[in-house]
Amino acid sequence: MDRVKTGKLIKKLRTDRGLTQKHLAEKLYVSDKTVSKWECGGGCPDLSLLTALSEVFGTELEVLLSGNAERNEKEKGDMNKLRYYVCRDCGNIITSTGKAAVSCCGNKLTALEPRRAGDNEKLKVEDIGSEWYITSDHEMTKEHHISFVAYSSDSIAMIFKQYPEWGISIHLPKYRLGRLVWYCTECGLLYQDIRP
Repeated sequence: MDRVKTGKLIKKLRTDRGLTQKHLAEKLYVSDKTVSKWECGGGCPDLSLLTALSEVFGTELEVLLSGNAERNEKEKGDMNKLRYYVCRDCGNIITSTGKAAVSCCGNKLTALEPRRAGDNEKLKVEDIGSEWYITSDHEMTKEHHISFVAYSSDSIAMIFKQYPEWGISIHLPKYRLGRLVWYCTECGLLYQDIRP
């Protein structure tokens, strides 16, 4: 933990939330001089205080430890840059449009890296007027199946949850150029681009 970086971050988070050093000190049961010492880089919060400090600021412990809470300015919510996280324990699907600290079932999740689907892996996309009809011959057993199919463009994202017993059969309103992304329990995250 870098004392100076962490101190600057504590000061920024405190002032962003409109707290005085005294108010923060009262919430943590320490003195305002202790808070001042942290913010000046003269020391770091005791490890036993980090959980309470992260709760007061509504931030992750990792952010406090790194001393860095940079914003995802370059992402700006672009749905084409959507990141997908899947919990191996419960199958929960979590997305973000920028860097995120994500956990589920007590596990820290990392964003899945999508790979372009090969010709024999692609979903079948049929143009039926104002919709795309999406199907697949992919195996759909409990052990090996597609757990979700998503569509995203620059301003929209839709996720279609799939179940092992079902075949893939999705009606998707036709939008401009977009991307289909799907998660196979064995093959990982795959994608293909579609256009009207």
